Amino acid sequence: MATRTRRSQRRTEALSRERIVEAAVELLDAAGEGGLTFRALTERLATGPGAIYWHVENKDELLGAATETVVAAALAVEPARTPDSPTGAPDSPAEAPDSPRDEIRAVALGLFEAIDEHPWLATQLATHLSRSPWGSVAPRIFESLGRRVRALGVPEGSWFVVTSALMHYILGAAGQNATNARADGGGLDRDEFLDATATAWEELDPDDYAFTRAVAYQMRGHDDREQFLAGIDLVLTGIAATHPPDTRAR
Repeated sequence: MATRTRRSQRRTEALSRERIVEAAVELLDAAGEGGLTFRALTERLATGPGAIYWHVENKDELLGAATETVVAAALAVEPARTPDSPTGAPDSPAEAPDSPRDEIRAVALGLFEAIDEHPWLATQLATHLSRSPWGSVAPRIFESLGRRVRALGVPEGSWFVVTSALMHYILGAAGQNATNARADGGGLDRDEFLDATATAWEELDPDDYAFTRAVAYQMRGHDDREQFLAGIDLVLTGIAATHPPDTRAR
């Protein structure tokens, strides 16, 4: 009896919470939220449900842990280095460190790519923001952006508004991009879908849709990532123009 208990303890210890969450992310990526069941999880981990329940109580807790893990990894990204500095080391002692603006772009792009890579993440983030903004996910993202907003020199009275605007643009635009990227489009691939959309816009009534017709060609072949970062730059430029730096905030 004692031997059986020790073996059970060793199995539980070997099956860490981190490994369970990792497997949950894999299932979510492969089959979405509907594919994440404790039965599928036990099969993937080659274990019994008791070993999993030892670490997580239910599916909601597992979804929350998976979301936290992916978001934490996305926020850990660093600004891209220049070609002259492939190792990340400054070219010279006089080279300036990464600016808060560069760091905000890096955080934004990290979240954009995480949402693009994990189709289920956008829905989970929306759920966390609307139902449990006091949980760990929303404050983690808000803190990461807010520290950089403060470092930009934004006056303290505008910290909440500016950080909220950034956060909503990033998650909204990234979520919409992920939805568009996975839309069926009538069986068309992305380029075909964009071309069909552009063609339809070009055929709109010229009196009612003069502007839409004029930019329709830009729809073809546009880069979603570049478009997203262009939006970030517009937001940051607006922040700099409407909220002059307060040197006391630095």
